[in-house]
Amino acid sequence: MHHRMLPMACLLLSACLLASCASQRSKAKPATEAQAKEFDMHAPYVRYHFEDPDMDFTFGSVVLGSTSNHGCETGEAFYVAANIKDGSAASWQEQWIKMAERVQARGEKSLAAGHKVSARDQLLRASNYYRFGVMAMMPDDPRLKPTATKSREAMKKAGALFDPPLEYFEIPFEGTVLPGYFRKAANDSKPRKTLLMLGGGETFAEDLIFYIMPQAIERGYNFVTLDLPGQGLLPMEGKPFRPDMYHAVKKGVDYALSRKEVDPARLAAFGISGGGGFAPQAAQNDPRIKAVVMNACVVDAHPLFASMTPVVTATPEKVASFTSFHGNTVKIIAWRWGVPMDNVPGLVEANRGFSFDPSKVTVPALSLVGEGEYQGEETRRQQKLCMEGLPNPIKGLVVTPLDEGASNHCVMENRSLVAQVVFDWLDGVFKK
Repeated sequence: MHHRMLPMACLLLSACLLASCASQRSKAKPATEAQAKEFDMHAPYVRYHFEDPDMDFTFGSVVLGSTSNHGCETGEAFYVAANIKDGSAASWQEQWIKMAERVQARGEKSLAAGHKVSARDQLLRASNYYRFGVMAMMPDDPRLKPTATKSREAMKKAGALFDPPLEYFEIPFEGTVLPGYFRKAANDSKPRKTLLMLGGGETFAEDLIFYIMPQAIERGYNFVTLDLPGQGLLPMEGKPFRPDMYHAVKKGVDYALSRKEVDPARLAAFGISGGGGFAPQAAQNDPRIKAVVMNACVVDAHPLFASMTPVVTATPEKVASFTSFHGNTVKIIAWRWGVPMDNVPGLVEANRGFSFDPSKVTVPALSLVGEGEYQGEETRRQQKLCMEGLPNPIKGLVVTPLDEGASNHCVMENRSLVAQVVFDWLDGVFKK
């Protein structure tokens, strides 16, 4: 018993030291004076390309961040960026959809000729580029559903070309389905460690494949992810976000444990953004989840949203002054919560009840947060509340540093660093 606990104690100490070192090493300054005045989750702490901060965050973190996981080529990305009118949602969408069509055509040509690896790589990027093309696209835009469908179809076609394949599935749920993906770590039926990946307020299941799936597979973890209510196209089917997100996550756990390749003693849930609340809430209500990771921990979304000045002050008049990319983005977030798009401040009240009780999450837990995002007072308060409340001694907080390009929301701009922190910690938790 003592021999087993010693490595775990070392794990906890290492996580705490990492957090301390990161927070002490560099006191990052927000990139602009405006960011210093009001805390914005989408603040980019390094300038990438665009003057519009929301578009720049999306380009640097979401687009370029996916390069390490085969979701983007820098030449394609900067060609597209060079042709986008700064801050224009319509221009962003048009240029990314055009690139997606070109890359898809190249992939289809390779597939027809029997070049499976080339086809897979092109179709993967085409899927991601179609996904970029629906960003800041309003729910009533007739292109939304067909473009998102093209993204999903390209991913399904690319997934079949992996070895082992990336399998698409649909889980029945309240009159509709929760779509998702599963990929086993090796071509056998041996039960293995498994990562259940959960997104947040703006994600599609495909995003999470590009977030961390390759690193999971390389380390011997099965990978599973799915759209929850509020995510993907589910709001179009009357399924917005809701406080009891754990019910939908339970369906994902049911599916994972129906697979003989999944070791029930080594199933971890990892949530990013809003998923930093969904994952621990699920662990609180489902003992089959054996470890939980958050980026970052969201003990209670209500005060967190109340701390976001851009949300609280987003009157229709103020939103009208935003660029179309930024304005559409905040309206769509409201739509995903079932809030009228002309009442963005209503997101604060809509997030009442999106919470969990740290004292009831008894499994090992890790929270990581980018140094820039950690500047937010409410973000820091919730990390402290979480760490102090978790009863399991195997817990830790890691603040990833600005000077390693790991400072933004969800640390999407350095996914290799995220994977190192997450899987090194999980390897210790699941070590036998």
